[in-house]
Amino acid sequence: MEEIEVFLAVVEAGSQTAAARRLGRSLQSVNRALSALERSVGVELVRRTTRQSVATEAGLAFYRRVKPAFAEISEARLEAANRRVEPSGLLRVAAPIQFGATHVVPAIAEFMARFPQIEADVNMSDRPVDVVGDAFDLAVRIRELPDSSLKTRRLGELRTVVYGAPDYFERHGRPRQPGDLADHQCILRRTAQGEADIWRFRIDGRLTTVQVNGRFRTDSTTAAHAAARHGIGVGYGPFWQIRDLVDQEALEIVLADFEAPRTPVRAVFPPSAIPPAKTHLFVDLLAERLKLERL
Repeated sequence: MEEIEVFLAVVEAGSQTAAARRLGRSLQSVNRALSALERSVGVELVRRTTRQSVATEAGLAFYRRVKPAFAEISEARLEAANRRVEPSGLLRVAAPIQFGATHVVPAIAEFMARFPQIEADVNMSDRPVDVVGDAFDLAVRIRELPDSSLKTRRLGELRTVVYGAPDYFERHGRPRQPGDLADHQCILRRTAQGEADIWRFRIDGRLTTVQVNGRFRTDSTTAAHAAARHGIGVGYGPFWQIRDLVDQEALEIVLADFEAPRTPVRAVFPPSAIPPAKTHLFVDLLAERLKLERL
């Protein structure tokens, strides 16, 4: 591209000296670039004299072919550069169902309002997606990730808490340490990992699991929250899912001093060299919004 740019400038300016001034380059670099292009093409393109440089017949034919192409490429480069400032096009995002609806979609709404040329396609699923194979720009994942070729960026981290209704604790007392849960009805939520009765805590700086029991089991997050609100027992899960209920004093957090290590939230990208502007600008926005949330 640089050699062709020099060739076009020499033909249009009429001399290597004038082309050098036009391009802001030295006369020597212009001469080297022109000579390199002629060696590559295999024919003399410009006949040089001490005062002027004139395109040969082959050079004129070459000029007529490459001039429009060079203009198209230059315009395409400018358009790409502008997209770094004003992103446009389709943004494809994958996210977990509930977290996506609560946090990702509001961020997309703000992003679309900020950049009117953006369209969004959001895939909501709690199952892993193939970021590369399904052509997503990014996926939001809430878990530790195995080693892979995918690029990642940490967006935040989530608390996992034990909670219950104030009237339940008035009737049954508040657990003071994880071992006290043996004396409580625990709401058991089935997961894909099948660990509904295994809750994790940090005790004396070490990660410890506690087996719990209860008469109420469900595979629904919403049902688990409703059961806790109605005093059926003590629940366990992400704080962000019950934050509003805590603010309304419908639920209360216990055992906060024993919370397990927080779960990372990450954006996962295809292993391309440079993510498109729309991708990294959206991830910047999402990360900033999550910093302001109580997760």
